[in-house]
Amino acid sequence: MAGVKNLDSKTFDKFIKSETRVVIDFWAEWCGPCQMFGPIFDEVGNEMKDKVVFGKVNVDDGVELAQRFQVMSVPTILFFKDGQQVDRVGGGMSKSELIKKIKEL
Repeated sequence: MAGVKNLDSKTFDKFIKSETRVVIDFWAEWCGPCQMFGPIFDEVGNEMKDKVVFGKVNVDDGVELAQRFQVMSVPTILFFKDGQQVDRVGGGMSKSELIKKIKEL
């Protein structure tokens, strides 16, 4: 998981402002769809790490971040450009859908 960084409330803001394009996966260990989507996110994160930075927030550990970004279900994927949220997807997606969304950033 070298291409994906685990984030918390102390590291989140600096992380989303550190690069032009950032993708964040809000997830939970107990979430079945998260367990299915997690490996896809990690794989794309490793493949595209030179173009986009990838982070994950466990909602059980990052409750304040989940509230701040109004994450009501998991997985929720947030897309940031120049430090600003520009898109979000609730629920998992296929590898090709994730790559397509990233290319649209």
